[in-house]
Amino acid sequence: MNNSVTNTARLLGAGLRALLVLTLVTGVIYPLVLTGIAQGLFTGKANGSEIKADGRVVGSSLIGQAYNLPLKKGQETPAPDLKWFQGRPQNGLGTNSVNTQYKLILSGATNRSGDNADLIKWVKDAKAAVVKDNSVPGYTVRASQVPADAVTSSGSGLDPDISPQYAEIQVHRVAERNGLSVAQVNRLVQDHTESRTLGFIGEPRVNVLELNMALKALVAKG
Repeated sequence: MNNSVTNTARLLGAGLRALLVLTLVTGVIYPLVLTGIAQGLFTGKANGSEIKADGRVVGSSLIGQAYNLPLKKGQETPAPDLKWFQGRPQNGLGTNSVNTQYKLILSGATNRSGDNADLIKWVKDAKAAVVKDNSVPGYTVRASQVPADAVTSSGSGLDPDISPQYAEIQVHRVAERNGLSVAQVNRLVQDHTESRTLGFIGEPRVNVLELNMALKALVAKG
């Protein structure tokens, strides 16, 4: 009987010591080491890839945001502020702790099939809006020029990037709205176009937030 109690106590003691050691190693030391390495080598990415302007965080390079006009009385859907480059269509977006431009209600795709009547209508309406918004005197956007990312949201609905093609068809409209030359705005797009990762992963892309920040700085120069 005494041996049984002694063995049980010994096993419980060993188990408790193992629990404390593993908790210390995996719950304290390991996370601290990884956090230290991340902060030392990848500070920006470890902190959410924040983008700052005038000393404050204005967004993340990983999360898209909307550039809309304030809602008018009785209006349910805000109109895009056409002086800015517009990102991909966003479903369910609004504010989070980093990006205060919108509320992050959910992330995800529409999950509708390619032949869904609602999806087809949304795409057709979005394409018509892109053509209308970006056609200015002396420059008309054709429906065939509108790329897929201009009329569809990404799988997460949070895509911060657009294709160079979508950025290019917005150039004339942005130039006109901001009193800039087409050449100036074209140069901004070219300067902010990123190539495929490692030369073969993904597609060329333009980060909309970074592009709009550069646009704002260019307009401020007069």
